Amino acid sequence: MSPAKVTLSPKELELVTNTDWILTKNRIIQKVYELFGELAERYRVEFSELSLEDKNEILLRSAKISKGEQYENLPWVMLDYPRYYQAEDSFGIRTFFWWGNHFSIHLQLSGKYCNRYRNSIRQYFQEINTDTENWWIGIGDNPWEHHFRENNFQPIGANLELLEQVPFIKIARNFPIHEWEKIPQLMEDSFMKILMMLSYSDKDQALPSL
Repeated sequence: MSPAKVTLSPKELELVTNTDWILTKNRIIQKVYELFGELAERYRVEFSELSLEDKNEILLRSAKISKGEQYENLPWVMLDYPRYYQAEDSFGIRTFFWWGNHFSIHLQLSGKYCNRYRNSIRQYFQEINTDTENWWIGIGDNPWEHHFRENNFQPIGANLELLEQVPFIKIARNFPIHEWEKIPQLMEDSFMKILMMLSYSDKDQALPSL
């Protein structure tokens, strides 16, 4: 039996004979990698100044930047810091770039960290209610999904009661890629607000409003 004939569309043929687009794509990914390296250092300084009961345990792990090609068939770059991912107990802040879609930042808590910070996060959004329009709460079954379709995230302002119901807490925000020049400041500001959420129940230690 002869092998099946595999053909290329005109567009596919144009791309496979042109090296410029793939080299440009690689340069963009490298720039995201470098941006996340700079953010990791900013995050480290900010997190080290925060008073949290379990900070030393979490700080045992340094920042991790990784990249890949196949999140829903598209390239991605990811920064995890702080990061403490265990089977039952997880504490992480994940910064994510998804080609063609968005930049996003995600607070991910499970196990004892859910119990420890659930009330503080709820208080933050109840009292700083002007911020609810910017943040989303995860409602999906998989904490490692980062898309913002309605089966995975819902606006937190209308769903604050879910903090008491979800098996893990995932709070996230996203920004369009065309805001590239603003991304470093937007991410740093969002990171600081996540730290406010975590420390909000202790007003004396809460960070100043941004």
